[in-house]
Amino acid sequence: MAVDKIAEGVVVSMTYVLTVDGEEVGRANADEPLEYLHGAENIVPGLEAALEGKVIGDTVHVVVPPEDAYGYYDEDEVDEFDLEDIPGGEALEPGMMVEVEDDDGYIYTGTVMEVTEDSIVVDFNPPLAGKTLTFDVQVVGLREADAEELDHGHPHSLNDYYDDEEEDEE
Repeated sequence: MAVDKIAEGVVVSMTYVLTVDGEEVGRANADEPLEYLHGAENIVPGLEAALEGKVIGDTVHVVVPPEDAYGYYDEDEVDEFDLEDIPGGEALEPGMMVEVEDDDGYIYTGTVMEVTEDSIVVDFNPPLAGKTLTFDVQVVGLREADAEELDHGHPHSLNDYYDDEEEDEE
C-alpha cells in the first residue's frame, strides 16, 4: 500500500538543519537523510507533531521549545563522584562523555564538567536540555513500516540488513 502522508507507522526520510541560538548543531543531507518511525518517539515531540500530515517535498520551519524537545535543564542531574570510583577517570577531561553505573546496574551517560585531583563532576542532562531548537526540514521519502520495524519501534536501514546478514554468516 502506498503511503502519501506522514502518519503513525510511517517511516519518514527527511533532510534537516538544526540550529540552537543561531548556531548549526546538526544536519542530515539528501545523500544521508534521517529516517524515523512516526509515532514511535524517535524524534523530539515538537518536531514529530509539526510533521504530522506532511507529504514528500514539503518543507517545514519549526521552532521547538524545551518542553517539546529535551526538557528543561535540571541542576539535580549534576553529580560529583570520587575519581577512584570512575574507571579510567584520571584520563577524562571536561566535555568528554562518560558512562556511570549505579548500584542497581543501570548505566547512565553524562558529560564531564570538571575533573579535580580526587573528584569528577558529571552532567546527566541531555546536551540540548533547556534549549529552543529550530529545525528546517524537507520530507524526502515516505514508506509503510514493516512488521519488524513496528515491533522494534524504529526503522531498519539497508545497512541494518547487511549487518544482520554478516552476523548470521559468523
